[in-house]
Amino acid sequence: MEGGERLLPKGFPKLKNDTFLRAARGEETEHTPVWCMRQAGRYLPEFRETRAAQDFFATCRSPKLCCELTLQPLRRFPLDAAIIFSDILVVPQWTLMSYMIEGGGSTTMAKAKSWLYRHPEASHRLLRLLADVVTDYLVGQVAAGAQALQLFESHAGHLGPEQFQDFALPYIRDISQAVKSKLKEEALPLVPMIIFAKDAHYALRDLARAGYEVVGLDWTIRPQEARAQTGKDVTLQGNLDPCALYAPKEKIGELVKKMLEGFGTQRYIANLGHGLYPDMNPEHVGAFVEAVHAHSRHINEHS
Repeated sequence: MEGGERLLPKGFPKLKNDTFLRAARGEETEHTPVWCMRQAGRYLPEFRETRAAQDFFATCRSPKLCCELTLQPLRRFPLDAAIIFSDILVVPQWTLMSYMIEGGGSTTMAKAKSWLYRHPEASHRLLRLLADVVTDYLVGQVAAGAQALQLFESHAGHLGPEQFQDFALPYIRDISQAVKSKLKEEALPLVPMIIFAKDAHYALRDLARAGYEVVGLDWTIRPQEARAQTGKDVTLQGNLDPCALYAPKEKIGELVKKMLEGFGTQRYIANLGHGLYPDMNPEHVGAFVEAVHAHSRHINEHS
């Protein structure tokens, strides 16, 4: 049975492109797969048009609209993965712990961090509840057909190494272990899992050993340094600065080539170091995707 087929739920058609899944599992690929965080987003005029008629949560609750938004970027670009349109906001409606305490966005996360210092036991109780809910949510996504999962620790940059070790890493590990255990219990596919902890370059060694097949990177670390810290047993994902897509198309190609030379074309999934911004030109996103495919194929053919 081919790798892509063993990850298909009953009733799903055969995959036409399993490059992303093969790279996530560490298998050889003909080209480096590429996708973009927030690839179904406001930079696309068709996304804005679709979303204009519905509020966010109504959209998340509509399978028809979620499917439409998921497929929009694939109609434009030869991406190697479709990202199901949803959000962790569907768990509690201010994302998770940081916004639950802050009550909204923050540049410092001072209220949330003060909880960690002032109420460590309560913080751990909340984090345990959230980890359990996230585990069930991720298992439910696989039961519904998801073939890979990405866990975000979006505010790792607000934590130092000590707080990350105490309040983030244990739950990151637990979620991976619990998801895989429940998938086995429920006879569901053991899908690849990605951990993306933004600005957590100080914790890459630990993240590489946290039970995930893929470690995502932001743009604050060089490819060679990331490889040295994570070793050869995980696939890396990232890490072009999203603002690079404001550059001319020729420059985007040069930056992609340099990134691929740094990471290598195997055990690697190309992506940005964070999500696409709303004012980005879709043509420049296309230039990024095409450059990844073209340069990685060229490197593979001449290696």
